[in-house]
Amino acid sequence: MSNSKSHRVVIIGSGLGGLSCGLILSRAGYDVTVLEQGTQPGGCLQCFTRRGVKFETGMHFIGSADRGQVLERLLHYLGVMDDISLSRLNPAGYDIISLQGQLFRIANGREPFIETLARDFPHERDGLNRYFDLVEQVAQASSLHSLRVADSDTSPLNTEYQLRSMNDVLGEVIGDPLLRDVLVGSLPLYAAERDKTPFSTHAFITDFYNQSAFRVVGGSDKIAASLVSSIRNDGGQVLCRKQVTHIDCDDTKAVGVVTADETYYPADIVIAAVHPARLVEMCDSSLLRPAYRRRVQSLPETVGGFSVYLRFKPQTVPYMNYNFYGYHQPSPWDCERYTSEDWPKGYLYMHFCSREQQQWAEGGVILSYMQWDEVSRWQGTRIGHRGEDYKQMKHERAERLIDAVCREFPLLREGLAGYETSTPLTYRDYTGTEGGSMYGIAKDINLGPAARVQHRTKIPNLLLTGQNINSHGILGVLVGTVVTCSELLTSERIFNDIIKANT
Repeated sequence: MSNSKSHRVVIIGSGLGGLSCGLILSRAGYDVTVLEQGTQPGGCLQCFTRRGVKFETGMHFIGSADRGQVLERLLHYLGVMDDISLSRLNPAGYDIISLQGQLFRIANGREPFIETLARDFPHERDGLNRYFDLVEQVAQASSLHSLRVADSDTSPLNTEYQLRSMNDVLGEVIGDPLLRDVLVGSLPLYAAERDKTPFSTHAFITDFYNQSAFRVVGGSDKIAASLVSSIRNDGGQVLCRKQVTHIDCDDTKAVGVVTADETYYPADIVIAAVHPARLVEMCDSSLLRPAYRRRVQSLPETVGGFSVYLRFKPQTVPYMNYNFYGYHQPSPWDCERYTSEDWPKGYLYMHFCSREQQQWAEGGVILSYMQWDEVSRWQGTRIGHRGEDYKQMKHERAERLIDAVCREFPLLREGLAGYETSTPLTYRDYTGTEGGSMYGIAKDINLGPAARVQHRTKIPNLLLTGQNINSHGILGVLVGTVVTCSELLTSERIFNDIIKANT
């Protein structure tokens, strides 16, 4: 397609996928309009402030952001690196895994990673080397994740480990069952499930954070603000409070969208940076076949999350420059399979970085799994108007989760000034993800290709982007952006532009 200003691109949703597509295309000369249903752009990059404390909602930390690493190169290409500051997590232990009180550190870099774990597992040094080699090989086999131009990501190595489960592969490489559990200690980052989640997902995320790990100083909404500013500088629009209710099609293609306030936006190209289930709700065209609609609506979702956002009293809680994964059971697996009696089986506890060289934490978050069924009865209610029983449920869960963390951090309550909470229902209302899932559509080796949603649809000028295309997380979404924009600009052009921006 031509890339002149006469080509109007309407992007539905202003999460990272929508904004990064908008910037790349507006920079290439397209007439871009991004429409966002909420009051602020950013999707999972959004932050909010309560009583002077700022909280992240989704992008709590990032990896591979040292000079020359893959995310740094992508953010530099997008012009974001000049607008943000990063605070490095502890390279000697950016993740700490606690299994029934026994602590294990995950360090950045090959040698520190292996040496640190080998202190606890000296008999598994060879296994750790084999494991690290395999993680690197699988990650590098993806041309997209390593920013190499290629027609596809169908190398035999890549394909094999997309079809084999994490636990199956780890069982071959590592003999010690405790070490296997340590190596999957961060599985809440992708809501992995036993016998379902492919090893390739584990390898991409492990490699991503092993390179380097950082928090965005002052909040990841600064990434969103940078992208919005650049789109507008290139002549594009980013409009909030514009909920798209209908995608208008003729006999062959999409021709525009309609918003809830009945404004019509004509379009030559429509990019939906939303969950595919939202797409099929918006588009009643017969060009989207019933089989496609049924498949999208039947895809499995990752589990939802319950969050407790903690406000601390001034100068009482030392800032924690690492992520803490706590499990009160022997293994990180199966925390999504809980009962009302044994919840929470595990949690992720982190602090927010509000300034460089931070010494005292102002705020933090505790995350644990929560199934949609627990909140579905309040579906259709508005935020802040869900009733006393909903408030009571959240309060009871928050207290239980704080108690769980206090087993490892007994002074936490003394430093606590107050807290806010969110459920899968909150997440669905703010991001539009199906069932309030943490990471959208679940990867499941048992479904094979049927579990994957392509960026193309049967409507030739209607494309998808975002966390459900390729993978979730900041790198997964940006890789999906490259894939989507390559339909209009070619991958060679985008990769050459990335190279130029980094030289």
